[in-house]
Amino acid sequence: MSGTLYVVGTPIGNLSDFSPRAVETLRTVDFIAAEDTRVTLKLLNHFEIKKSLVSYHEHNKQSRGEEIIRRILAGENAAIVSDAGMPCISDPGEDLVRMAAAAGVRTEVVPGPSAVISALCVSGLVTSRFAFEGFLSTSKKSRRDHLNAVKDDTHTLIFYEAPHKLLSTLTDMRDAFGAERRISLARELTKIHEEVRRTTLGEAVEFYTENPPKGEFVLVIEGAEPPAPPEMTLEEAVDMARQLVEEGMRPTDAAKQVSAQTPFRKSEIYTALISEE
Repeated sequence: MSGTLYVVGTPIGNLSDFSPRAVETLRTVDFIAAEDTRVTLKLLNHFEIKKSLVSYHEHNKQSRGEEIIRRILAGENAAIVSDAGMPCISDPGEDLVRMAAAAGVRTEVVPGPSAVISALCVSGLVTSRFAFEGFLSTSKKSRRDHLNAVKDDTHTLIFYEAPHKLLSTLTDMRDAFGAERRISLARELTKIHEEVRRTTLGEAVEFYTENPPKGEFVLVIEGAEPPAPPEMTLEEAVDMARQLVEEGMRPTDAAKQVSAQTPFRKSEIYTALISEE
């Protein structure tokens, strides 16, 4: 009987955010696949977890992934963790879960902290619709192409960025989205120096030109203004009223209802409507 792959979220900074269930899971699996075994070993030592570690990262994900899946199919239970936060989000764990699904391996998630969701929650921007765009390319052309492709999206956009690339990224975002587009820049979330700066892209470029950025950033950017609905014509308003009349409504009531939904007065809709009779 094959084992289970557990996708385990780890703290993004504050070790107190590590859930009891996550600790128990790591204690009971047969081995742990870690992005950087040195980072994970510190976490395990803090919680006094003695467990075998195997490295699983971007550069060995195919061969090591196959090995991990073989061990699970042979009956071992494994956990996949990233250095911080939820595996599979801008992380090679995504590929391991895909391989597990293809092999029919049971996968179970042990939720934990997420920099994406944490930054979104404190951004002060719309949270009902958002898109995670991850890291932008280091290639200037690819980066600008990416930004131009999403500049008209009306949902909130979320990006990751490293401090040494932040200013050039903000400059490109300002040029693509406009200086007045609002942005929330979150860094060092859950840590001692946690900071959330809510501003505009134009002001962000000015600030970080004078203040060199430190720490890893999550950039949360407001979506584009939705296009204004096309203006309705009187003819279209009369068509709406006519449909209501055909459904049994009196012309005067139909004109009143459509008037409440359109820029046109009840009298002009009613006059046009009865003139057709």
